This record gives sequence, structure tokens and C-alpha cells, in this order.
Amino acid sequence: MGGLMGILASACAVDDVAGAAPAAAPAAADIGLAGIVRAAREDAARRTGVAADALTLVSAEAVTWSDGSLGCPQPDVLYTQALVPGYRVRLRGPAGEMDYHASARGALVLCPAGRAVDPLPGASRI
Repeated sequence: MGGLMGILASACAVDDVAGAAPAAAPAAADIGLAGIVRAAREDAARRTGVAADALTLVSAEAVTWSDGSLGCPQPDVLYTQALVPGYRVRLRGPAGEMDYHASARGALVLCPAGRAVDPLPGASRI
């Protein structure tokens, strides 16, 4: 029975959002807000060709996502229906604002404009 529970737990884990723009996921189990901000800056710098320190941090917050889509759902994709602790980071670069969504485990996605869903109320902003 323990083997089945392990398989189910790993199948339900949030590691990436299908079809979203995945970013490099940090290795630690819960790297915290500072680690997610760093990873988002690095990914945005790679995508834009701008130095990471030249990107403006618009907001960074610990949030709770309503499901496994991390607030970036794709049409016709099923997601884990459980609350997911995570983070939201918004950066501004030369091409405009970039909205990163992440799980506390480090799955990081760049959510395209128009697809982002706000996290549950009660976020902790910096």
C-alpha cells in the first residue's frame, strides 16, 4: 500500500504547468521568496537579453494558488484540485511586465498576459 501512496503522491505533485513557459526550477524543496525572485530574474534576463539587475521588481509575494495550474491555466488541461502554496513575482523589463508564478517547491512559469488568474486573497507582499 505504501508504494501505491508514493506513486499517487508523486503523480499529484506540481512540478510544471503544461504549456506554460517553464523556467529553470531551483533544486531545493522550498527555496523561499528570495530564491524564487532570483530564479525569475535569471530567467527574465535570459529571455530578454537584459542584465538581471537591470530588471525592476514590481512585486513579490507569497501566495496560495487555488489549484495545480499555479494561476496560469491552459484550456482543456486538468489540474490537481488542491490548494498550492507558492509565490508570484512581477518584473518589468524593456518589453514590459513579466508575471512569474511558482510553487513553494520551485516550479516556476512565466504566465502570459491574459491567462493569469489571481491567487487566493491574503497574500503576503514585499
